[in-house]
Amino acid sequence: MSNAAKSIFAWGVYLALMGFALLLIPDFILSLFAFPAPGEIWIRVLGVVVTALGYYHIQAARNGFIEFFKWSVQGRAFTVACFSAFVVSGLTKPQLLLFAAADFFSALWTGLTLRASRNSG
Repeated sequence: MSNAAKSIFAWGVYLALMGFALLLIPDFILSLFAFPAPGEIWIRVLGVVVTALGYYHIQAARNGFIEFFKWSVQGRAFTVACFSAFVVSGLTKPQLLLFAAADFFSALWTGLTLRASRNSG
């Protein structure tokens, strides 16, 4: 498994674990970040979606799907931009930036490993 694939695999595991946590124990997860419990189904729906995204990342990593790796970096950059805009505009608490940081650093890891493999190949 290439270094880029390892970074995607790790991100997929993170997403799958976070997704399962949002699906099964959303109130606990949200309370860790001082967000209120929503009391509606939507956080669990999000957990299903995040779990599926984790599965896609794990499978892409296992199969060395380089194009997916590039798309993932772009998608995570978009997520960082949106989460940052939500905080700056006052729509949510700054704690959301902790999630953005995970996206940022994991995208950076993947991006740098993709660049290194492109430069060495």
